[in-house]
Amino acid sequence: MYATMIPVSSSCIRAVGYDGSTLTVEFRNGKTYDHPNVPYSVYAGLMEATSKGRYYSNHIRGRYR
Repeated sequence: MYATMIPVSSSCIRAVGYDGSTLTVEFRNGKTYDHPNVPYSVYAGLMEATSKGRYYSNHIRGRYR
């Protein structure tokens, strides 16, 4: 299953997708990363974060591969 990408307001992240397990993050530089086994709470935190780039760096990058 592929997640629908949702555009977000962020200076570094263009869009985010979540299929219930895998978080897909598309950056404005054109790179896209899939992060498997991400809990819904982490996805929800990203979507609610004031700074999505900071949340991604602090809670997702390097933790889910």
